[in-house]
Amino acid sequence: PLIKEILTAMGVRVIECEGYEADDVLGTLSKMCSDTQNECHILTGDRDSLQLVNDSVTVHLATTKETIIYTPDKFIEDYGFEPIYLIDLKALMGDSSDNIPGVTGVGQKTATTLITKWKTIENLYENLENAGLTKGVFTKLDNGRESAKESKWLATIVLDAPIDTTLDNCMFKERNDSLLAQLLTELEMFKMLSKFGLEPAETLPLQEEAEVKTAEISCKSEELTENISEKLLTADKIFYMLSDDKISVCDFESEYECTVYTSCNKNIILNVLKSDLPKITFSAKPHYHVALKNDTELKNLSFDCEIAAYLLDPASSEYNIEKLCFRYDSPYFRQAEEHADIVSLVKLYDVLKKEINQQGLDYLMYEVEQPLTEVLASMEHTGIQVNADGVKAFGEQLKDEIEGIQQQIYFMCGTEFNISSPKQLGDVLYDMGIPLKKKNKNGFSTSAEILEELRDSHPIIELVLRYRKLTKLSSTYVDGLLKTVSDDGRIHTVFKQTETRTGRISSTEPNLQNIPVRTELGREMRRFFTASDGKTFLDADYSQIELRIVAHICDDPVMINGFETGADIHASTASQVFGLPQELVTADMRSAAKAVNFGIIYGIGAFSLSKDIGVSVFEAKKYIKNYFKNFPNIEKFMDDTVEKAKNEGFVTTMFGRKRYVPELTASNKNMQAAGRRIAMNTPIQGSAADIIKIAMVKVYKRLKQEVPEARLILQVHDELIVECDFKDADKAAEILSAEMQSAAELKVPLTADVNRGESWYDAKG
Repeated sequence: PLIKEILTAMGVRVIECEGYEADDVLGTLSKMCSDTQNECHILTGDRDSLQLVNDSVTVHLATTKETIIYTPDKFIEDYGFEPIYLIDLKALMGDSSDNIPGVTGVGQKTATTLITKWKTIENLYENLENAGLTKGVFTKLDNGRESAKESKWLATIVLDAPIDTTLDNCMFKERNDSLLAQLLTELEMFKMLSKFGLEPAETLPLQEEAEVKTAEISCKSEELTENISEKLLTADKIFYMLSDDKISVCDFESEYECTVYTSCNKNIILNVLKSDLPKITFSAKPHYHVALKNDTELKNLSFDCEIAAYLLDPASSEYNIEKLCFRYDSPYFRQAEEHADIVSLVKLYDVLKKEINQQGLDYLMYEVEQPLTEVLASMEHTGIQVNADGVKAFGEQLKDEIEGIQQQIYFMCGTEFNISSPKQLGDVLYDMGIPLKKKNKNGFSTSAEILEELRDSHPIIELVLRYRKLTKLSSTYVDGLLKTVSDDGRIHTVFKQTETRTGRISSTEPNLQNIPVRTELGREMRRFFTASDGKTFLDADYSQIELRIVAHICDDPVMINGFETGADIHASTASQVFGLPQELVTADMRSAAKAVNFGIIYGIGAFSLSKDIGVSVFEAKKYIKNYFKNFPNIEKFMDDTVEKAKNEGFVTTMFGRKRYVPELTASNKNMQAAGRRIAMNTPIQGSAADIIKIAMVKVYKRLKQEVPEARLILQVHDELIVECDFKDADKAAEILSAEMQSAAELKVPLTADVNRGESWYDAKG
């Protein structure tokens, strides 16, 4: 927005269209020029725009080395066909940078040959039988018909975006020197000022409107003494904030007259925290930490404005009082200077509380998210014990294996190089004759996806993949863990409650939720997380919670019956998809059905599914078609959810959590496709996130009342871990299982079996 303001002040016309990409605006303007016999020059770094080249339109393609001027003749010289057919070329060869799949197995050379001869994919497919193709190319094209058609749609730039195409609308205006000076001065861009030959302006406040709105505020500051504290604690509620061991309490005498009482006295701070008075604050988790460190409680938290802001807008990258005041049209009292946040919080609270109620978020606010803040603070405070010596020994073992693999790689390629350098690795593999295809600005791409496809081409690929896996395990999960072990021998990870759009809790410093579990080597890491002496771990994990939510939400009788009878849901799905009795379902069929089961949840397409399970796009499409044929309620739910999201702008979980999906209204096809996947998945994944949070609150409260020595210490996705004394294990296990399984009422049973062990590895079972 600031760049647009500066350009406008410079006299440059800014042409934009909500829901459309810049490519589409350029395309529409280029067509306007062609239609009116005007000359058009497009300066861009994006080769997609080359499809717009014609007798009226020239593209100046900026590259890292030079700017190439593309006219129709120059394009034909480089490509061998007319510019408009670039769309068809991409339809066949794809473009990973734009998520255009193309036809699997068809590269640039084959695609160029085909388009040079047949021009369009429509013409090619009409003549496919008589095109003189090899059997392999014919099969690839035949299987990739739908993908080619979809890819052409994705690659085509819009030429009729709803913008004003009057030529006068594109012309430069006169530069507004006073506005330009004002903007550049406010942004402290003084070198730019001198380039424009302008002098710094006398700046006005950027938030002038808010300043005027709150001009009458009068704020006094006083020391919070025990006497004043007792007086304040007799009010009906209290507004406070705690930062850097200093508490601030705001007391409004009238609408624009207040006093902020502050104190660094620990006893006074703790008296405020443990009082029974309803409390309103912003970001309460650190306050729970203060209480826990001093062996007391933060009681009766009435409203946490940060949590409310997150529920109202989970897509925001940052939550702070000043920004929220401007967003919700609540006064920000900047005149209160250092106390501006706490003073402004009083009025902001009224706005946020009203919004929470109007949007039907009361249950999530008061029964789930706000109580969860205390749970997460307790988990962070308690931490989890780590066997640091064991981690170090494991790290040495990894380093020995890494060094051995490194020497094998050097021997195979006959030279030493930095295996971790994508450019050096790409050059070495290419020189060995390994068929690397995709290039980027740094050379041949050696991404994990590409190397996986080349796994059978040479034994060195397997070694490189193993090397990468081990070095990541060593640097991230060995060295990374050791850096975060505290003096008490425990890791106190930080749980983030307001970061994900789905409602999931994330973990950082370190991220314990990302410890690899799919490989035996990754699972070994769990051995080093151990219970304290005399204690044990209880580990409970929801079984297939997302599929159970699908069965519940979609009210699918086949899936509901499978869960009620305890059937193997993936084998049951395979039976439906492949049309076979369950006893004839093979392991590969079950694996494919499992991929479909979970893929459907995430709105997977045939192209991605084919990659996941190693079949053609045609076969993957057939699997999905059969799936929806046998589970029609699920397809209807997906379609209805997307349609509702288009109309309302958001989707909701079972418990009312909202996620806005602006991607659905974008003109970019990839963004639209992403929006569809988000709309399909959020009610399921978001509901699973809500259920685990509800379970955490219920487990925490019951343990606190009935087994006070037991501690909920870790949450990883759908898994909870409790640490308790051996003598309390039976009771704590009963609570853990009961509260997890009763966290939500579904049409199918929620199951969470509890395992025990003295390490996370043992307890995971």
